[in-house]
Amino acid sequence: MDAADQARRLSELYDEVLGGHRVPGAPRRLVAESWQRSLAAAVDPELDAPPVVVDPDVLEAVRSNHPLQAVLPVLRQTLTTIADEASHIMIITDAQGMILWREGSAAVRRQADRIALSEGAVWSEDQIGTNGMGTSLAVGRPVQIHSAEHLVRRIHEWTCAAAPVHDPDTGKLLGAVDVSGPLRTVHPAMVALVTAAAQLAEGQLRVRMAASDEMLRARNMQHLVALGDSPGALLTPTGRVLAVQPLEWLPDRLIVPADTDRIDLGDGREGLIEQLDEGYLLRIPGTPIRRTRPSLRLKLLGAGQPLAVVGGREIALTLRRAEVLTLLLLHPSGLTAEQLMLQLYGDEGNPTTVRAEMHRLRNLLGGGVLDTKPYRIIADVTGDVTDVQKALRGGDLRTALDLYTGPLLTRSDAPAVRAERDELDATVRRSVLDSGDPDLLWHFSQTATGAEDLEIFEVLNTGLPTHDPRRAAVAARLERLVD
Repeated sequence: MDAADQARRLSELYDEVLGGHRVPGAPRRLVAESWQRSLAAAVDPELDAPPVVVDPDVLEAVRSNHPLQAVLPVLRQTLTTIADEASHIMIITDAQGMILWREGSAAVRRQADRIALSEGAVWSEDQIGTNGMGTSLAVGRPVQIHSAEHLVRRIHEWTCAAAPVHDPDTGKLLGAVDVSGPLRTVHPAMVALVTAAAQLAEGQLRVRMAASDEMLRARNMQHLVALGDSPGALLTPTGRVLAVQPLEWLPDRLIVPADTDRIDLGDGREGLIEQLDEGYLLRIPGTPIRRTRPSLRLKLLGAGQPLAVVGGREIALTLRRAEVLTLLLLHPSGLTAEQLMLQLYGDEGNPTTVRAEMHRLRNLLGGGVLDTKPYRIIADVTGDVTDVQKALRGGDLRTALDLYTGPLLTRSDAPAVRAERDELDATVRRSVLDSGDPDLLWHFSQTATGAEDLEIFEVLNTGLPTHDPRRAAVAARLERLVD
């Protein structure tokens, strides 16, 4: 059945149903339920246009503060060109169905103006009856409304597909993405298109939320750290838990009351809320909890098996787990799953893979070693790599060389680990060369990093005393390296 035949059939069904006749199988359940809601809201099927059109100043104020403005470029890129070529228009509404933006075919926009399918008009079900935008907002899922499925007769010459967009932080409805066009332009793929566009918009909002979370965490983590051994948490302005110590039992989100500094923690206890410049600090009143934290020692340098030693218990680490612990050791304030993903895999990673690996690693190391929100080491941790870094910063090059048994995780291809390895090797090497000390140069030449370094052996060859027994070994190595 082509679009014209389908429209004629729907029009006949429309007249029969609204005329009070029972028609088997019509209309679709989605449409029938929408008609019932619309008629219950006293929508007149003979309306000319939506009765509510907001003032331009109000529209501009809503636009400027609306979260979907941030993803408008990606929606334009995804939908506008296709809509224009297919004789459609792209529409974005707020959660109440007010049209915030409308772009696309100039000819179709002129037709849309005749029914107030334009910016500032409110196309919710209770204003203009069944339609793509209003019905999608009402049911919370993608819909396509065609021809006489619209409750208002004047819109029967139109077809539209719309999908809702939700806030990834709160889950609340933000608005809808819609593609509308004249009846002849109906296409079944439009539902898939607006659904993909809505998902893309939510993905972009999620990325922006993660970046905002990280900035909030970085700027406010000192408030949580300042609690010392007292339990607490850092919350976003919407009550989402960003970091905890050591309250692993907290839910992902807390309801922050507007008129009190106390909050129900959901287990019969109360917390104290302190408003920060960004978000909130949660404190648990009472005597500070004194925790005995486990010790964690990480052995990550050299060609041997990476090891974690937890309270004297030695645990062999796979390369991936060693990489994760290396990054957490070098970022003591913690990393999100997304940050770990980028540092381990680059742009081709998946945060889900990181979360699964962290779950297995926490089980392997035992309680009190790793924390979430963000992922971080909460045990009393030391590591050979950080010991070398500390000695270098303190100018104790001899101790640094004693601790430096070789490169950091030599088999790792993780982007961040490679960068840390190269930086450490270069720093040790440069420090040794700058010292000019033959003993330190010899010590470095016996490591995997220095053993193939021509410049190191050239400096040794000129710096060792004439009768030093090491000169013969240096000369032999120089001859091999030069050849």
